[in-house]
Amino acid sequence: MKDFLFGKTLNELAEIISRLALPRFTSKQIADWLYKKRVKTISEMTNISFENRQKLAEEFDIGVSFPEKNQLSADGTKKYLFECRQKQNVFIESVYIPEPDRATLCVSSQAGCKMACKFCMTGRQSFQSNLSAGEILNQICSIPDSDTLTNIVYMGMGEPFDNIENVLKSLEIITSDYGFAWSPKRVTVSTIGIIPAMIEFINKSKCHLAISLHNPFDSERLQLMAIQKKYPVEEIIKILHNYDFSHQRRLSFEYIMFDKINDTPRHSEALAKLLHGLDCRINLIRFHQIPDCDLSPSKDETIGKFQKYLNSKNILTTLRTSRGTDILAACGMLSTKEMS
Repeated sequence: MKDFLFGKTLNELAEIISRLALPRFTSKQIADWLYKKRVKTISEMTNISFENRQKLAEEFDIGVSFPEKNQLSADGTKKYLFECRQKQNVFIESVYIPEPDRATLCVSSQAGCKMACKFCMTGRQSFQSNLSAGEILNQICSIPDSDTLTNIVYMGMGEPFDNIENVLKSLEIITSDYGFAWSPKRVTVSTIGIIPAMIEFINKSKCHLAISLHNPFDSERLQLMAIQKKYPVEEIIKILHNYDFSHQRRLSFEYIMFDKINDTPRHSEALAKLLHGLDCRINLIRFHQIPDCDLSPSKDETIGKFQKYLNSKNILTTLRTSRGTDILAACGMLSTKEMS
């Protein structure tokens, strides 16, 4: 099976060019065709000689594929289904969220997920595959709405920091001059807190960081998220204090609201204490009910009080608008069923 060019970094392209004994400048030409002109075939790379295009085509395809299907929500949100390029009958989903002043794509980094968070549908299906950098980027480039995108969030299927190598490659291509040339401020990566990969991400990327927190108490967070046992939230916060988030890079915490589980004054007070001294914001998220789960969403009045208290403690706290619930595209609801 041929390898794919789409998703290769400039250094990886340079290695390919060197191995094939092509002119050194060819790697930049290929990157330009892939990430700026977004060609679908090697034959379209017309400033590369016919002979050299033949050499490339003997071993490589471009590797861009289109969605298998899509669903449209009543609120305008679109959910796209992709089959993984190198594994048949393995699928992922991504979600396009249009707003008056922006358009965001929520991309997946894995097919399935190992983390098994209690409140997440993706965690209910078995882990099947890490996505390559190309499979991550393909979600951005192959949808009809690609040219309208203003923001990317790595908040789809999977745990991005469980696939840190490919996630970092994809971020390099998105933000590098040879790639999409996006500002890192347009990209947010979410994690439940895999500490070694989180540190690597902070040191190697300038994109925004979002931490899935959901409970400030160790024992209670463990009931929701098994990762708490290996990477306690207090250790995550301690490490984050070593970095400066007061300038262009944003640090945020995602907090899904569960009725009587993490939405009491005791929790808001502990959360404010835990995050004291960090330059950050909190995104409150309504829980979206999933099958066979004994958790329930917090009442609107409770969420309002929770938000008001945190804002009074000078922690910018917002409530994320739920989008695409009618097509199972909202937070925690992605789960492919078209798998064999």
